[in-house]
Amino acid sequence: MWLVVWYMQMNLAVNGLSLTFAVSLVFVALIISFHEKIGLEKDMLISVGRAIVQLIIVGYLLKFIFQINHVWITLAMMLIIIFNAAANARKRASTLRHAFSISLIAILTSTGVTLGLLVLSGAIKFVPSQIIPITGMIASNSMVAIGLSYRSMLTQFKDQRQAVLERLALGASLKQASIAIVRESIKTGMSPTIDSAKTVGLVSLPGMMSGLIFAGVDPVKAIMYQILVTFMLLSATSLGSVIACYLAYHSFYNDREQLIDL
Repeated sequence: MWLVVWYMQMNLAVNGLSLTFAVSLVFVALIISFHEKIGLEKDMLISVGRAIVQLIIVGYLLKFIFQINHVWITLAMMLIIIFNAAANARKRASTLRHAFSISLIAILTSTGVTLGLLVLSGAIKFVPSQIIPITGMIASNSMVAIGLSYRSMLTQFKDQRQAVLERLALGASLKQASIAIVRESIKTGMSPTIDSAKTVGLVSLPGMMSGLIFAGVDPVKAIMYQILVTFMLLSATSLGSVIACYLAYHSFYNDREQLIDL
């Protein structure tokens, strides 16, 4: 065991050989997909290719931004992250009207509020090396939560169409007719983050905590940062899901407050 620890301490730098071994793991997944006739080989190759290109570009871009350390460039990068998160959340909304604008408002608000509290409390500083990675973490988790909420709403409005129509026929408002679906969709969006928080430390050692420990930071300090991240993500996903769902349910009705066909 001590030999493994010594080897890791002496060889922390990623080199061509280590990347080659990492690529071999992708071939394992490709072989499994081909052997089991799953049909994901093309998607795997495309996703791996895109990941490599995107990460290389982002790596050099972040290095440039960190060196400049300019407020407006940092803000522009944050907005790019949020804009892309909203665009990806929109893809999961199928035919939902105004999905992009709703996603943008929800992600911008959840990210802005969470970051604002972290900066004001002194937990992080408004410098590119801290604010940009945290923005990415918040926006991506909010994006996933909103995407799950959209899918839940689409499914439930389709499955419970008759029940919604009956509530409307009895004089219920749009909110009263939709509130059960809205609440269940919010719950669906938040569930992965809540489940992750339940098992953090016992089942999983999340990326930020593992990265800090790997970099040599005291595990206790790494845990404190992970607690901060966990609370941060719970806040962001709850805000994002609530805002998105309460704005989105109106899109299931026309101007005459009639339920549209899905």
